[in-house]
Amino acid sequence: MSALRVRGPVLPDGEVRDLYVVDGRVTYERVASAELVAEGWVVPGLVDAHCHVGLDENGAVPPEVQEEQALADRDAGALLLRDCGSASDTAWIHEREDLPRLVRAGRHIARTRRYLRNYAHEIEPEDLPAYVAREADRGDGWVKIVGDWIERDAGDLAPCWPRESLEAAMRTAHEHGARVTAHVFGHDALPDLIGSGIDCIEHGTGLTADLVDEMVARGVALVPTVRQLQNFPIYAAAGRDRFPGYAAHMTRLFESRREVIGAAHEAGVAIYAGTDAGGVLPHGLIGEEVRELATYGLSAREALGAASWRARSWLGLDDNLAEGTTADLVVFGRDPLADLDVLAEPERILLRGRVVR
Repeated sequence: MSALRVRGPVLPDGEVRDLYVVDGRVTYERVASAELVAEGWVVPGLVDAHCHVGLDENGAVPPEVQEEQALADRDAGALLLRDCGSASDTAWIHEREDLPRLVRAGRHIARTRRYLRNYAHEIEPEDLPAYVAREADRGDGWVKIVGDWIERDAGDLAPCWPRESLEAAMRTAHEHGARVTAHVFGHDALPDLIGSGIDCIEHGTGLTADLVDEMVARGVALVPTVRQLQNFPIYAAAGRDRFPGYAAHMTRLFESRREVIGAAHEAGVAIYAGTDAGGVLPHGLIGEEVRELATYGLSAREALGAASWRARSWLGLDDNLAEGTTADLVVFGRDPLADLDVLAEPERILLRGRVVR
């Protein structure tokens, strides 16, 4: 196989190097015949840690649309996707060398009539452990549950599961070798989710100082999907006539979102970047997500690391471009740590050691 060469500062350390790719792997041993394919700032492949390949606003989509979604993410530099719930079976993507690496969480698990139509298994609490086991076996090491949603009688967000069901579900997932994450907008569902042993919280706009401290102590991660949080006023307006309490609640969560997420970061909660693409939002937004995340108290290095080297390590892949690691990388024409806007303009993308863009 012919060798490739990429030259420039290699993040995260920024040392200027000649990086070679041989048989899909990184090497820094000189290969005289290597083809120079890019010069610029070299970043380990980006990560979208919360997206939904296989979904749109109406539910499952056919394989040709799934492919379009995955390609949009890839062409934005997102070479590793944690798919946080899909009604489609997207396992076929694993067989495509030209599509991003995919870590699937199976299908959402929600309470009956307590989530978006056509998205989730809708069940009652006594069935939660069994469905968690099912989706743990179906996915790639993650399970996604819906922690809170509108409860019609209350007219507001409310927890979906009692503590005993959550504790049984967490034990089951961990016995099956899977981690659990949960959609949570509000506060009331968080104490039981975190206390029961969950591994990650999605959105997390209802966090308080005591819960943040517990997340740090337990090693619970947070994927705030800050680009999605911009839509809270839209959700509030859509529900105002029928659920005015919910609308007011979503407005408060929107107004406090920067303070809440910033406090979690300041306290030491591990934060990762995820776009929540696949429902209302299109795929290919990882650059926007990182730029927005940097307005929540994270430095440019911290925000980019949340969508690159740190996120890759969290999901079990090589976290840097060291000797012998997988050649998943994105090259930019200027330093992204000096200007995150450049994330919208990847100049070269290598996936599994092959130039894909």
